[in-house]
Amino acid sequence: MIAETMAGIALVKGAVDGIKSMIGTCNDISEIAGHIDKLFEGEKQVQQKRNQKSGVDSFGGIKGVAAEVIDARLAAEKLQEVASLVDMRFGHGTWKSIVNERAKRIQEEKAKAMEAKRIQIQKAKEIEELFQTILLVISIIVAIVIVIVVVVNII
Repeated sequence: MIAETMAGIALVKGAVDGIKSMIGTCNDISEIAGHIDKLFEGEKQVQQKRNQKSGVDSFGGIKGVAAEVIDARLAAEKLQEVASLVDMRFGHGTWKSIVNERAKRIQEEKAKAMEAKRIQIQKAKEIEELFQTILLVISIIVAIVIVIVVVVNII
């Protein structure tokens, strides 16, 4: 678990280092886009680890909790640092535009996933209804056959 957090914060730090080394010479944001993606992924990993709420260790210490809080704050600090660098290089509001567009795309992906799940559930219901209809028809046919056999045997 701690390795996951360390991987997240290492990803954040590596991405920031990459951005810092390229920010002065890049001609457009696409040249550092890969590093920005890594920054967001690392920050996401740190936040996910923090949200798992590992609690205290078996000795009653809070080492894990402290590391999670500090890593989350370091990640936020690094995000703010990159926001400043990007805005200074490409103009005020560029970082906000990136963050807003990312949030929009994430929301669109969630909506697509929810729609796909809704369609899957609808198809499952349709199949279930079809199965029930077939079962009902077979039951009616069997009942008719039984009635015919009984009537023929009585006559």
